[in-house]
This record gives sequence, structure tokens and C-alpha cells, in this order.
Amino acid sequence: MTDLLTLWLLYFTSFITLMNPLGVMPVFMSMTSDLDRKQRRITAFKALLTAFSTLIVFAFGGQMLFDFFGISVSGLKVVGGILFFIMGYDMLNARLSRMKIGEEDVKTYVEDISITPLGIPMIAGPGSITNAIILMDQSKQMNEKIILITAILAVCLIVLTILLSATKIMRILGETGNKVLMKLMGLIVMVIAVEFFFTGIEPYIKNILN
Repeated sequence: MTDLLTLWLLYFTSFITLMNPLGVMPVFMSMTSDLDRKQRRITAFKALLTAFSTLIVFAFGGQMLFDFFGISVSGLKVVGGILFFIMGYDMLNARLSRMKIGEEDVKTYVEDISITPLGIPMIAGPGSITNAIILMDQSKQMNEKIILITAILAVCLIVLTILLSATKIMRILGETGNKVLMKLMGLIVMVIAVEFFFTGIEPYIKNILN
């Protein structure tokens, strides 16, 4: 029982670190600034459903999908890094908060951002997807696979709770505090993007040099 709990904590801490709920929150706050409370909640639920589904699909069939389409985790990191950098740059320049959505476009907008960039790659990014594939491959017993799924679910619920509390956090911080936080997190997101990009492109450079 102790071994299983230790294993669950290992899985949980690896995903909570990679999915980074506090890093996702400023992006969510900025991209949903023109939505009302109900629309914001719907966006959060759909984003987490997208992220959870993606991680489970890749956990069970990720390597097979990669082999079928002839893609690699490195390619995913490069694309994720580019998307992260663009979002981080927009956050740094406070551009995300200026988006205005008309009433007729709200439903489409919610659908779009809940899938990407919030669901993928912000919540379920290259790191967490790779982690899901590797840990599922290492989990040989059925109870270990169940532990992995519950750990992913627990992290997703924590991310969801933080996103649903984003309005209160934003109210506490105030307009100035929110802008400072968004710019700071924008800078951090850009640094993460650079790390993703260069770790992803490294194997390609080695292949070219060889």
C-alpha cells in the first residue's frame, strides 16, 4: 500500500510540475477577460476535458500515433515552443486582454480557445504528454495504470479549481496587479518556450551534423 502511495505521489508531482496551474492561470484570465462568469466556467471545463482526454489518449496510444504519423516528441516540443513564445510575447505586451468578442462569436471563441491554446499546449503540453507516454510504458501492472490515470485526473481537477478561482484572484490583485502578473508570467512563458524549442530542435541539429 505504501509503495502504491509513493508511486501515486511520484506521478502526481511530475504532472503538477509539468502542467503548472499557476502558469496557465494568467493566460486563462487574459483570454477570457471579455467573457462573463458562465462562459468563463464553460471554457475552463472544456479546456480541462480537452487536456485530460489528450493525456489519456497519448498515455495509451501515444507511441503508436507518433509512429503512424511519423512524428516525434521533439517535433511536438518545437511546435509547442513556438506557440508558447507567441503567447508569452502577447502577454508581455498585454495584447491578450484587448481582444473583443461579439455576442455572436462567443460560442465559437470559447470552443476554439478551450481546445487550443488552453487545452493544448498550455495545460497538456509536450512535457506532460511525453510524461504520460513514458509513465504508462513503465506501468506494467493494471493497478499502476489506474494510479497513473487517477494522478492525471487529480492534477486536472487542481488546475480546474485554480482556473475557476481566477476571477477572485484577479479581483484581489486589482488591475495593476493583474497587469504586472500577466507581464511576469508572459516572460516566464517565453523562457519555457525557448527551453521547449531548443530541447526539441537539438536532435535535429545532431542528425544534420552527423
